[in-house]
Formats: sequence, structure tokens, C-alpha cells
Amino acid sequence: MSGPLDNRGNVLYRLNTSYRSAGSSIDLIENKNFQIAPVLSWAISDKTKLTLEGDYVNDSVPPATGVPALGSVLFNPNGKISRNRNYNESNASQQVNLGRIGYRLEHQFSDSWSLRNAFSASFYDLKVSNLASPAGLQSDNSTLNRRFLDTTRDITSYVLASDVTGKFSTGSIEHQLTLGFDFNDFYNRDTGNAVTGSPIDIFNPVFGQIVAPTPLFAFDNATDRTALGIYAQDQITIAENLKLLLGLRFDTFNQTVKDREGGTEQNQSESAFSPRVGIVYQPIPPISLYASYSQSFSPVDGRSFEDAQFQPERGTQYEVGVKADLSDRLSATLAFYDLLLSNVLTDDQVNPDFSLQTGKQRSRGIEMNLSGAILPGWNIITGYAYTDARIEEDNALPVGNRLSNIPKHSFNLWTTYEIQAGNLKGLGFGLGLFYVGERQGDLGNSFEIPSYLRTDAAIFYKRNNWRAALNVRNLFGVDYFESSFNRNRLFAGEDLTIQGTISWQF
Repeated sequence: MSGPLDNRGNVLYRLNTSYRSAGSSIDLIENKNFQIAPVLSWAISDKTKLTLEGDYVNDSVPPATGVPALGSVLFNPNGKISRNRNYNESNASQQVNLGRIGYRLEHQFSDSWSLRNAFSASFYDLKVSNLASPAGLQSDNSTLNRRFLDTTRDITSYVLASDVTGKFSTGSIEHQLTLGFDFNDFYNRDTGNAVTGSPIDIFNPVFGQIVAPTPLFAFDNATDRTALGIYAQDQITIAENLKLLLGLRFDTFNQTVKDREGGTEQNQSESAFSPRVGIVYQPIPPISLYASYSQSFSPVDGRSFEDAQFQPERGTQYEVGVKADLSDRLSATLAFYDLLLSNVLTDDQVNPDFSLQTGKQRSRGIEMNLSGAILPGWNIITGYAYTDARIEEDNALPVGNRLSNIPKHSFNLWTTYEIQAGNLKGLGFGLGLFYVGERQGDLGNSFEIPSYLRTDAAIFYKRNNWRAALNVRNLFGVDYFESSFNRNRLFAGEDLTIQGTISWQF
């Protein structure tokens, strides 16, 4: 809901809220979710606007354990596992509370200069109880070892950001200069413990078995970090058909990690400059050629099994491409990119409740997209991506291995047609095809997740202020796996799902 709160329309409100209670095709999964997000906007004057925002989310759903690769995507002499299996006990629970409040202030000094200032405070609370974590199959390829985890996570984050943007000229060259900073105060505390639990048969699970648990590990870690970023960017119009972007960012942070369980403390301070350069050239108005180079730098969160201090993640990306306006309503893009990341966090395959830091990962690829209106009423969004993502350098993993869960080939198509005239005006139909190629299931490349082709469809009707729609996802009920954590945890894709919606604008 949205609208004005005063006669002049200077004070506006918007309220978004939702509640969901749902089952799942995955065994033992029940989800309850409540969200509310109020917004209040005040036009203090013609040149000054203040926006107050808040949101709150309460989510209750224990994540599924997934199923082992043996018996799902790999042969198991004992048979095939139901893709909907979940090896949590019925008393597994996960509660998430997320809250955020903040403001955005915008002020126009003149036609050429403006100021933006924003602040937000966010709070995240996670409580997990008796969550099962698969720990590998026994030699019979049927009995799954499990560990059970109780954890809490409390995160508090404050972010203050401000920038000034101005337009000016130096001779015939036009500039749009932005100077700004952002400051983040971040605190995170993780506590928890893990114990062994009763093993379970993956084909015929019997729940509620009682065994004496064996303590495995306990942790109580706190991360306190302050980070400051200062940046400058100039968008330069050299000519009407030639633009240049020059940017430089400086980041610095100071971090303290306390292991309350072991009684140790580690301090870390890092700083880095990150440049950014881009150029756009239009040989003719419908064609834009572009190239860009950028670097990134950011601290990472997580914990290793050995309580090692993680280094900041760094990245370097090159990209060249072309955008073509095929008509005033239809455009296409083609891009080539090369992204190199170092110090990337990934899941520890040996100790699945912890993280480890890899050396370097490189992703190279091609992306093609087409979007817009082909004919009146006929819209299309389609794209193809080729991705070569591999380990470039590492001390533990084989160099050249493909990154997990990233397909070499993927394709998507969504097209809709809406009748434009006559008694059936407003009636429309949609069809979607989504192809995802084979993917490696882990960084060790020990198994592959098969490719899949999913078909979606829709029928909708619009009349005056009313709109009704029927959306079908996975129309033909294709059995597929969407992602993998490791050999013990593959996650099934969505089953046939039909969703009806009715909306009324007033």
C-alpha cells in the first residue's frame, strides 16, 4: 500500500508486508515467513528529500540436509534415493530474525551539484537446534553418518555513506565527478557445538533412534570490524559518442577475532587501492562498444577448523562488449569477461561446519542477451552464457579443476504475448525454457551434477485495475538437482509448482 499523508503530497508512505506458511516437496520441511517493510518519504523542499526505511523478517525453516551423490546422480548398488529425502530429525529447527532501519537524505545544491547521505543499522539473529549434517556413507553405501549441530549467530552492523556529485566542463570536455565515503562498524558472534548422532539408512530412514552422543567440537567466536572506504569517480564525456570512466577507491579495515572457547585473540589490519576504468564508444547511434577494468578488495567472514585468520578477498576483472539497439524497443548485448579472485572462501569438505580459503579462482566467459518487444504485445528476455571457471592456484586443491556448481553452458528464454485488441484484450500467455549444463559437484571434481532443461509457463489477464495470473514452474515435473555442497549433500530442484495470483490497484 502506498499514497500521500498530506494534501500537498509532500509526505508519502509505502507499506509492504507478507506472511507465508507452506509445506515443501522435501520431506519434513515446513516454512513460515513474515515480513514487513514501511517507508516514509518527506519532500522537505524542492531541493531536499528525506526517506526513512525499515524492514523486519521472521523466518522459520530448517534447511534440508540434501541427499548423497551415491544413489542420486551416481550409481549405488543398493538402489536409487528419493530426491525429496531429508535426514533431519523432526525436532530440527532454525529461526531467523532480521531487522533494519535507516534513512536516505538527498539535497540538490544547484542544477549541477547534489549531496546524498545515508545511514542504516541492521540486526541479524540466527538460532539453529539439532540440525543434522551428513558426515559420509559407511562401507555398505547405505548407512549415513550424521552429526548434529546447535548454533547461534548474532550480527550487528552500522553503515554510514555519503557522496557529492557535480557536473562541470573543462573546455569542450564534460565531467560528472563523484566524491564519497562509506564507513561500516560490524560485529558478529558465532557460538555452537556439534555431537555425533545416530546413523540412518538413506533408503529406508528410521527416525527417532537414540544413541549416546559423542562431543565433536564447540566454538565461541566473535568478530569486531571497522571498515572505511573513500572513493572518487569521474565520468568524462570527451565527445558525444565517446565517454570515459575513471575511478579510484581506497579501503582500510581493522579487525579483531576472539576465540572465546580457546581464549585466543587475533588482530588484522589491511588497506588497498582499487582502480576502475571504463570506456564507451558509439561508432553509430544504435551501437555501443565498451571496455572496463576494475579491482576489488573486501574482508571476509567465517571460521576455519584451525581458527586461522582469513585474508581479504581480492579481485581483478576485465570486460569488453557491445550493445546494439535493434529497434526502439529491442536491444541485444554481447560481453566477454575475465575475472580473477584470490582468497575466496569455500566450504570445508572435511569439516563441513567450517570454511577454508582457496588460492586463486578464474572465471572467463561469454554472455549474450536479447530483451525487449519483438512486436506489439510480444516481449522476450533470452540469454546464453559460456563460463570457464577453474582453480588457478591453490595449496590443497588441484590446479585446473573446475569450480563447483558453475555450468559451462546455460541458456534462458522467457517470452510473453498479450492480446492487444478485441474482446480478449489483456489476455496473455508466457513460456519459459531454462537450460543448465553439467556442473562439478565439488572442488575436487569427484562427480558431476547432470544438466537439466526446465519449462515454465504462464497465463494472465489484465482488465482495468485488476490482474490475475497462473504461473507454472517446472511444467513437466523434470527431476533435477540444482546444487551441491559436497558428495554427501545434493539439493533437488523445484518440483511441479502452480501459483495463482490476483492483484488489485486502488
